[in-house]
Amino acid sequence: MKAVYIEQFGGPDVLTYGDRPDPEPAEDEVLIDVAAASVNAADWKQRRGSYADLTLPHILGRDVSGTVAAVGKSATTFRPGDEVFAVSLQGLEGGYAEKIALKERIVGRKPATVSHVEAVSMALTGLTAVSALEETLQLQPGETILIQGGAGGVAGFAIQFAKHLGARVITTASAANHAYVRSLGADDVIDYNTADFVQLAKDCDAALDTVGGEVAERTLLALKPGGRAAFIGGPAPAPNRPDLQALKPPVARSTERMNRVAALIDAGVIHPPEITVYRLDEAAEAHRVSESRHFRGKLVFKIR
Repeated sequence: MKAVYIEQFGGPDVLTYGDRPDPEPAEDEVLIDVAAASVNAADWKQRRGSYADLTLPHILGRDVSGTVAAVGKSATTFRPGDEVFAVSLQGLEGGYAEKIALKERIVGRKPATVSHVEAVSMALTGLTAVSALEETLQLQPGETILIQGGAGGVAGFAIQFAKHLGARVITTASAANHAYVRSLGADDVIDYNTADFVQLAKDCDAALDTVGGEVAERTLLALKPGGRAAFIGGPAPAPNRPDLQALKPPVARSTERMNRVAALIDAGVIHPPEITVYRLDEAAEAHRVSESRHFRGKLVFKIR
């Protein structure tokens, strides 16, 4: 099969497009013919060597959408021909390829109302956003949430999901992306280039940071007493006040969680983000764009 993999850590140029052995499903796995895979920050962080326990050579890519080609002896949920989407386990990626074998227990049914390209653009982002808002923050109707980096994939899903849960949404974005994040449902938008979000987003009940670094640390300043924040852009910073909660969502993989994401999409609660499509052999360019962070929505490989 064709795949994109690394044999050493480094910049985008270490990505190799070539042939790798076809995977064989274990007893509890399903083999998927991959139709589309998305680019996530975790991919280029792995490529740089941020995850020391990675065994090389390694095929990158955490989320896929495609069609079941074969199933292991003990797999009972899916059959060949079923359309599915999934997020692989950390360290066992393999999405940048024509085929992938995954544990059946982490695979969900692809949302029926969207294409494979659209489905994969909301796989890891949806799993992350639902875990952060529904499970970790337990966002309630009437609460106000600050979502950092509103034009990104996770944040774009989170904006729509937060509105569905009945929250008021404040988000940050460059001026060029204000119309886009408002189209997702944001109530208030702050231009992070010209304004201080701490001054404009005071007394928030909750926050979701997708940026990391200094932004993550200052996000805590926008919370009201007793507020809580979830951090996916990097480590959760130490709270500056004892009454605040700084939380790290677990983002656990499971069929049930993937089906929850699919149900939100099929119900029309969540709409696909803006998507830029690449061929798999254009992986180096896709990584350069992703690392720049100067894009909105999702970058997706159309493989079949």
